[in-house]
Amino acid sequence: MKLQFTRTIDVIKEVDVCVIGGGPAGCAAAYSAAMVKGIKVLLVEGTGSLGGMGTLGGVPAFTQFGDGKNFLAKGFGWTLLKNLEKAGGTYPETISNEAGQNMGIRSEVLKRVYDQMLLEAGVDISLCTQLIDVEVDGRKVRHAICAAKSGIFAIKAKRFVDCTGDGDLCVWAGAAFDKGDKDDNLMPGTLCSLFTGIDFDAVSKSGLNPRVKIQEAIDDGVFTLPDLHLPGIWQLGEHIGGGNISHAFGLDGTDEKSLTHHYIDSRKRMTEYVRFYKEYLKGYENMQLIATGALMGVRETRRIVCDMTMTLEHFKTRASFDDEIGRYAYPIDIHISKPDPEQYKAFEKDFFENFRYAQGESYGISYRSLIPRDLDNVLVAGRCIGSDRFLNGSVRVMAGCYITGQAAGKAAAVSVKKNIDVRQIKTEELPLD
Repeated sequence: MKLQFTRTIDVIKEVDVCVIGGGPAGCAAAYSAAMVKGIKVLLVEGTGSLGGMGTLGGVPAFTQFGDGKNFLAKGFGWTLLKNLEKAGGTYPETISNEAGQNMGIRSEVLKRVYDQMLLEAGVDISLCTQLIDVEVDGRKVRHAICAAKSGIFAIKAKRFVDCTGDGDLCVWAGAAFDKGDKDDNLMPGTLCSLFTGIDFDAVSKSGLNPRVKIQEAIDDGVFTLPDLHLPGIWQLGEHIGGGNISHAFGLDGTDEKSLTHHYIDSRKRMTEYVRFYKEYLKGYENMQLIATGALMGVRETRRIVCDMTMTLEHFKTRASFDDEIGRYAYPIDIHISKPDPEQYKAFEKDFFENFRYAQGESYGISYRSLIPRDLDNVLVAGRCIGSDRFLNGSVRVMAGCYITGQAAGKAAAVSVKKNIDVRQIKTEELPLD
């Protein structure tokens, strides 16, 4: 059955740069675009908060910002981290390693820091606003069609930056994309969680490793799914912990039916993990589940086909590019697609040995990997940039999103300012400062 749906709608805003998606890449893009004098920037976000997985998603910790010697997510990433530290939003409270290693996130503070930074930069923010379509003229996107409580309307922009994570704007505008592996497998999602009542001193003194004890619990029938992969619980306060635990196997983050099933199933199965931590480990006996994430942690969906596809070979060779917009160093982190012990053994070998750098090593990110091959006034940033599945497994995390978001936003703004095509941008105009 088909329904022809026709409406005449208002164009409510005309801007220079419209960023779609207010996660880490989108915040970096909008902030960086607004720092170019005279550029009018609008950031469109579907939820009620900026920050994506680090805020509403409840991801409990940043992955590395640097390579162990050098801070790589310069510019927006560095400014954000220092503002967050000053506001008491990191755990531990003081950032002791300026090379930018792992640290816990206090999500409520992070929300306010994003708000403050973007408003002070002069970004026009529209929350609770969903992209639902695009209006295209040849290879150019002319309007983003959005829906909000006020109804359906259009936004006109000279440049668009797709920071949706799933590449929605690009795909709806006709851009080609890749998705999953050769067998259409996708990484599982995770519904992150927040706990209180944890005695972290007892946890530390016990010396028990949850990744070892989970096999015992699986053998005892505690879990519906025998999943050995357990990233764990990060300390976020004296007795507060943030969980990156459980996997939503078979999740497709571009399918609302799949998302609905896995939100419900993940909330149900979280009780199994509470039982595991309470009964099989020390220090968790009085833990209580406070909340699960308002957003599902989606690790992988579409990857937009861009002028350059970053690959595993680029990771292995620590590649450099003439059009490099930054460098990054996180290991290739591709979560197993099925709860299979052999797959998990292979994952551990890859993540901890095969695809991990020594201190000071990194790979370059090409500006061309931010330019959709089939579009002329759109840039893409975040986990859906032009990459193969392996490189995507590294650059998809928050610090990587800051690097690509900053470059895409700055490039969009400079191209408007100079009235040139996005492909004519010189990368020396996009410094990470």
